[in-house]
Amino acid sequence: MRKMMSVAGLAFVLAACGGEKAETPAVDTTAAVAPAVTDAPAATGTTHEVQMVLEGSAYKYIPENLTVKAGDKVVFKNASGGPHNVQFEADKLPAGAAAVLDAAMVDRMGPVAGPLLAEPDATYEVSFAGAPVGAYPYFCLPHQAMGMKGVITVE
Repeated sequence: MRKMMSVAGLAFVLAACGGEKAETPAVDTTAAVAPAVTDAPAATGTTHEVQMVLEGSAYKYIPENLTVKAGDKVVFKNASGGPHNVQFEADKLPAGAAAVLDAAMVDRMGPVAGPLLAEPDATYEVSFAGAPVGAYPYFCLPHQAMGMKGVITVE
C-alpha cells in the first residue's frame, strides 16, 4: 500500500510539472508602426562651431566674430587650454535676448552663463531660436582677464 501511494504521488508530481503548455497566441510583427506625434517644431537652422583655444599664451574663440540667423545653433568646443565657458554680457544684449538665451542654455552657472567645460573636446550648445536681431557679446569667465571674448551677430 505504501509503495502504491508513493507511485501515485510521483505520478501526480510528474503530471503537474510536465503537463501540456498553453499555446502563446501569435503576434503579427509585420504590422506598420505609426510615427510618433510630437508638438515640438522641426529642427531648423544651421549649426556653427566655435573653438575655445589656447594658442601660445593667447586664449581665444575661433572664430572670434560669428554671424548667424535666428534659429541657428552655436556649438562651443573646448579645443585646448580649458576649462572654458561662454558667458554673454547681459547688459549689452538686445532687448529680450537674455530671456531667450536663459531658456535655451541648459546647466547654466548663472544668468546667460554656460557651464565650465573642463574635459578636452567637451561641447556646449546654444540655440538662437527666437533670438532678437543684434550683437551678442560674450567672454570666457576663467580667461576674461586674458581677453578671451567674442561677438555673435544675429541677423
